[in-house]
Amino acid sequence: MKLEPEAEELNGIIKNLSPTAYSLLSERGLSIYFPKKGILSQTAESKGKRINATIGTAIDNDGSPMRIKPIEVLVSVRPEDAFSYAPSAGKKELRKKWKEKIYDKNPSLKGKQISNPIVTAGITHAMCVAGFLFADEGKKIIAPDMLWENYNLIFSNTYKSEIESYNLFDRKGFDVASLRSKLEKQEKSILLFNFPNNPTGYTVTVEEADNIAEAVKEHAENGNKILAIIDDAYFGLVYEKGIENESLFSRLACVHENVLAVKIDGPTKEDYVWGFRLGCITIGIKNGTSALYNAIESKIEGAVRATVSNASNLSQSLVLKAYSSPEYKKEKEEKYSMLKSRYDAVKETLERKREYSKFFEPLPFNSGYFMCVKLKGSLDAEKIRKTLLERYDTGVISLGNLLRIAFSSVDKKDIPELFENIYRACKENEKQP
Repeated sequence: MKLEPEAEELNGIIKNLSPTAYSLLSERGLSIYFPKKGILSQTAESKGKRINATIGTAIDNDGSPMRIKPIEVLVSVRPEDAFSYAPSAGKKELRKKWKEKIYDKNPSLKGKQISNPIVTAGITHAMCVAGFLFADEGKKIIAPDMLWENYNLIFSNTYKSEIESYNLFDRKGFDVASLRSKLEKQEKSILLFNFPNNPTGYTVTVEEADNIAEAVKEHAENGNKILAIIDDAYFGLVYEKGIENESLFSRLACVHENVLAVKIDGPTKEDYVWGFRLGCITIGIKNGTSALYNAIESKIEGAVRATVSNASNLSQSLVLKAYSSPEYKKEKEEKYSMLKSRYDAVKETLERKREYSKFFEPLPFNSGYFMCVKLKGSLDAEKIRKTLLERYDTGVISLGNLLRIAFSSVDKKDIPELFENIYRACKENEKQP
């Protein structure tokens, strides 16, 4: 496959500065680049000129973006922060702020060099961009047996990679031994981590996080190349002591030269702006340099340009404006407290109602939006789900023999009724032949 000169140039930089990063790139990843001489770069060079006939937007006679009043009156930012295109990499101010927040929320990253975040159109898009750069047809992706179903659509259906599962849990908690056994079979691995986990609502303990990092490091020390994708969609929502409060990215970003860490996060769930569709991708590798990160960022920016062109300018501007609000920190604390109170209500209900254990038991959970109950005996999760819909005015998600419960979306006062309804639905189905 013949590559464009700009792609070849980026590949040369990456290969020279990090053979590991170069070896992990997919065919798409090798071919992608952000055009330095394309429309966007030529438009940037023309910015501020008295006559500027470059980018395909409509400009009003006063030089501001053309817009219509019924929409303009609905937004609270400057017209250029709402109606114009954002850069493909995202607004510079937001990228800078998000990087600062990564360091603030992950103190052990202090002194370690990471890339500048690239803004995407949501977490799903960030995952797709990661797949674009690193996931080839037939390439194996090691992930826990309980995962977000969208991973299959992204990596298996879109990029034709193969997801190989290990056990998320053993009897004590996270199954490090199962992860190790999968790693040992691969010379070049893509690992996919998601904590707090969707669907289980589980985040590893500090000790488990250490054990994961040690397993990855040992595998890398044996000469194996590892890409670690860390999905931090629900980052910050940890409700118990002793649970890891930092991202696994903190440990894996600089654990070894053979490990390239990719952090997927964003304001979508951290700042409760799901419909804004904003995500971020940040890269880290031991001894990573600005030149290396700039080259990889150009490829990520090219992938964004090739898929959605750029994330919403208005969404980025509103989030950025919120970060400077004196109310921001207080509001975040209040929302965290509300979610934790719902989590506490789930724990209290399950501990108090021992009779529920006849039909179901909770999987380990300590964080995030969700928890799961595992049904016992011959109970069918899909039948229970439909019974709950038809007879109890209650909705849950069925996954195999599990019910996933999003306590994040249930009023605290309704949580006891929610589990009582599940219990009654199980009781009814048990009696059916």
